Amino acid sequence: MNDGDKSSGHPARPKRADARRNEKALLDAAASVFVKSGVDAPVRDIAAKAGVGMGTIYRHFPTRADLIIAVYRHQVEACAEAGPALLESSATPYAALKSWIDLFVDFLVTKHGLAGVLRSDNAGFDALHAYFLDRLVPVCAQLLDAAADAGEIRSGLKAIELMRGVGNLCIGADDPRYDPRRLVEVLIAGLRRPH
Repeated sequence: MNDGDKSSGHPARPKRADARRNEKALLDAAASVFVKSGVDAPVRDIAAKAGVGMGTIYRHFPTRADLIIAVYRHQVEACAEAGPALLESSATPYAALKSWIDLFVDFLVTKHGLAGVLRSDNAGFDALHAYFLDRLVPVCAQLLDAAADAGEIRSGLKAIELMRGVGNLCIGADDPRYDPRRLVEVLIAGLRRPH
């Protein structure tokens, strides 16, 4: 996770491949549990989903905040990497955009819980938000441009506008009476160019 031991000036040893895989599996499990149950979900649920002991989680992430921040960064990277991959593998650019927005909604559900965890650390939260924008706005723009160039959606919508709109629809996702995915689907369907 860190780039090195800055206090001693020595670079950290790279993690072994199996350690990286285990950490990724742990972050995937935590993200899944957070999406379903929120960032206050019991650590034992995450451990069970990941198939590890709770000690393993605490060894990697000593505090809940450490785990949530790691999941946040992990999901940002997963969304960033998914955009180009979806463009390559989907039947159409619009299908790629829809699939990417589904991933983005999962991320946003977790992100809303992060604000409460980092309430006392405005600088840390601001840095994570800047990282989020730097990594994901260009990916969303690429997907929008591809779908517009293919004539599938209206042109002229900015990535930040779409991302903010989806984000606003995800507020309140912790209310069991509200399913943000339904409204996000309506929003994405509304991008289609009339035939």
